[in-house]
Amino acid sequence: MIRVGVAKEVGPLLREFGADPREVIRQAGLDPDLFEDENNIIPYAALDRVLTACVAHTRCPHFGLLLGQRGTLSSLGPIGGLLQHSPTVGEALSALVRHLHLHDRGAAPTLSMDGDVVVLGYAIYEPGVESPEQISDCAMAMATNIMRLLCGPDWLPDEVLLPRQPLADSGPYRRFLRAPVRFNQETAALVFPAHWLDHRIAGANPIFRQVFEAHIRELEAAGAGDWKENLRRMLRTELLTNQCSAATVADRFAIHRRTLSRHLRAEGAGFQSLVDETRFEIARQLLSQTRIPLSEVAVALGYSEASAFTRAFRRWSGQAPAAWRLEHGPAQTRRPVPESQDRDGRQITTAQARGSP
Repeated sequence: MIRVGVAKEVGPLLREFGADPREVIRQAGLDPDLFEDENNIIPYAALDRVLTACVAHTRCPHFGLLLGQRGTLSSLGPIGGLLQHSPTVGEALSALVRHLHLHDRGAAPTLSMDGDVVVLGYAIYEPGVESPEQISDCAMAMATNIMRLLCGPDWLPDEVLLPRQPLADSGPYRRFLRAPVRFNQETAALVFPAHWLDHRIAGANPIFRQVFEAHIRELEAAGAGDWKENLRRMLRTELLTNQCSAATVADRFAIHRRTLSRHLRAEGAGFQSLVDETRFEIARQLLSQTRIPLSEVAVALGYSEASAFTRAFRRWSGQAPAAWRLEHGPAQTRRPVPESQDRDGRQITTAQARGSP
């Protein structure tokens, strides 16, 4: 699930392209009224269908980037309020990583240090996403806006990483992000100097911060117990940033390895099967959306040799990864969308969305 948030701007953006937003949203299987309130909750897969339909109707391959440019701190609801009133950028981003699942349960944020730079990433773990490049573009544009709001107009990333093929015209990315853009990457991320973590946020109010912290604690308590969901989110980030093991994951949850095993048995799941499921999903995203060499995909997923990755992928899919990419990968034109533009299922009702957890 995901809060509508910045997706509320889908309608106005579609109208700028001369498209009828209600028609586009209905074709994606949703009630258009859902997008009138940013606090409505919709399935992550439904947002993916909407963005896929938006690209098809507007013939704009960077529609997600344009949508993300309209995102602000308020698009994140109470999480945005907590970020705005955190003392420093580092504390704000740590809060974002801890609590974004209250807003977005289809992806996991990451925050890591690499020498004197910080990598703020966004990794989709919802399986079967058709247009992950649009969601990642949206997330990076919105993250850029948030960093500019927290740091001031002088903030610039060193580079931006995107897990998608480059477009014939990458001008819209360079103009908005104001930084080098590297395509065909393992995950979406902003890379910027580490000194920004110590930057004090102008106007942060400690009283307001306490109010937002209390509200978020209530939301966390209300959503506690979704163990398997939390584990899937952690696996998605651990697999791309560390050597993933049951012991490591247990440490992340601050529990004993045997306690982790008990939780998994209660869910009817095995640790290795969940790891393989997550690896398979990451592999499919990288193979279908990028041209990253198979050897690098194998390394990203924690395999010491490409042959081990090939055997595992064949076991999961019935095909070798090279053959699977040939059939599903970026060379295939699955939607009639041009390379560049000049301009920078089921019906789900509003009542159902408001009642969703």
